Formats: sequence, C-alpha cells, structure tokens
Amino acid sequence: AGRIHHAMRALGMAERGLSLMVDRAKSRVAFGRHLSDQGGVRDLIAQSRIDIDQARLYVYKTAWLIDQYGSKGARTEIAGIKVAAPAMATRVIDRAIEVFGAAGISEDTPLAYFYAWARALRIVDGPDAVHRRSIARQELRRKPPYVG
Repeated sequence: AGRIHHAMRALGMAERGLSLMVDRAKSRVAFGRHLSDQGGVRDLIAQSRIDIDQARLYVYKTAWLIDQYGSKGARTEIAGIKVAAPAMATRVIDRAIEVFGAAGISEDTPLAYFYAWARALRIVDGPDAVHRRSIARQELRRKPPYVG
C-alpha cells in the first residue's frame, strides 16, 4: 500500500500543478493575449492531462492487481509506478513552472516545493534504474505471447 501511496501523492501534486497552470494561463496576458490563447501553452496543458491520466490508470491497474494477487503478483507493476508516477509529476510540474515563469520557482506558488518532492520520490524507494532493472528482469523471464 505504501508503494501506491507514493504514486498517488505524485498524481495529486501533478493535478494541482495542472490546475495552477490552467488558472495562470487563463489569467495572464502576454503580448496582448491570454496565455490560454497561445498554442504552445495549450499543448503543455493537453500533454499534462494525458500524462496524468496515463499514470493514474497505471496506478489503478496496479492497485487492482494487488487486490487480486497480492504484492508479489503485482511486483512488476509496483516497480513501474515507482518510476512512472514521479517522472510524470516532474514533467507536469515543470510545465506549470514554465507557464508561471520566475513566479513558478518562487515561494509564491507551491510548484518548486512540488517539483522537489516529485524528484525526491524518484529515489526514496530506490532509484529509477533499480526499478527498471527489476521490470526488465521480469520481462525477460516472461513466456510468449508476452501479454501483460
């Protein structure tokens, strides 16, 4: 359950980062237009929603597997969400910081704090490389047809 908790924390920080990004894009005017009217900012917002939802579904799948087969039966997916969720959160929060500019790294927003914690989550349960090695080991042992 602790493994899922870290992933859920990453999802929450990413959701908050996206929410702040959207609010900033709607309220900030640059070059005579709201940031929300600029294609590049819309792309950042859209990609953030996609990334969050992908990670959330991976966490749901992992939770379901734990319920069905226990943590040993979900070993590969647990390792996967330990890599995927914090990496997603750092990407989304980084995009939000970009939309905020210098304010994004100030204490005026929680974004710098979120970014630091999301990055810390990538090492607190072991570095990403360790989890990827575990996933690769499981994949290499898998028998055809390689269905997950």
